[in-house]
Amino acid sequence: MINFAAITPHPPIIVPGIGSPEDILLVKKTVQAMEQLRAEVEHANPHTLVVISPHAPIDGYSFGVNESRNIHGSLARFGLDEQLEFHNASEIVEGILYAAEMNNEMPVHTFEAELDHGAMVPLHFLTKNIHPRLVHLSFSFLSLKMHYDFGEVVGNLLNSQSGDVAIVASGDLSHRLTPDAPAGYSEQGEEFDHTLIRLLEHNDIQGLTELKTKFIDEAGECGLRSFVMMLGMIKGRPYKFQKLSYEGPFGVGYLTARML
Repeated sequence: MINFAAITPHPPIIVPGIGSPEDILLVKKTVQAMEQLRAEVEHANPHTLVVISPHAPIDGYSFGVNESRNIHGSLARFGLDEQLEFHNASEIVEGILYAAEMNNEMPVHTFEAELDHGAMVPLHFLTKNIHPRLVHLSFSFLSLKMHYDFGEVVGNLLNSQSGDVAIVASGDLSHRLTPDAPAGYSEQGEEFDHTLIRLLEHNDIQGLTELKTKFIDEAGECGLRSFVMMLGMIKGRPYKFQKLSYEGPFGVGYLTARML
């Protein structure tokens, strides 16, 4: 049964040892929110954690599932000698693949890969004192409605599990909030972030899945598909959007929120 769901950002700079003390001060709200989520997921104590990452291997026309027996990763390329390793929840992976085989409109591919920073950064915070099994998913470039529908199928499978399951939807919002932002500046960056948060606050699934492609592309985001997939997974559960923090000191929007 799904007993925890959250939205997290994934900038390596929020990890002490990668971000300088000065950097950490600039993202203080995000770090505090991640520590709050850590305490809450520890209380939930899930047997399995599902992480949806924008930086996992992507096939534009199908959803991805990591089938590695043991899933590991590190933040070494960002200068931190930290490694994490998890057992793959293989029966859930097999269940997703079987569901896809039974549904021609739910294309799924498998991959074997190390954990990317989109997964590693939230896992660095959330699994300090727990060690759940892992399911590592990637999204696609199919429609947002298909992401929601895929999430619903996966959620039904997760809710049939005897052990508790946590879901982490990793993603950053607009990368174009300021003139010195990584992707340059766009007036629509801030508008996108405010629109997304408003739609999440109102649980407006239709509004989320019908956001215009041009608007999304202009914002330069990398989290929307993760969030929509997670919302499909928790459909039917008594969830409510609880914003813990939002800030963008480096020109990228960092949203941290509890959903369930």
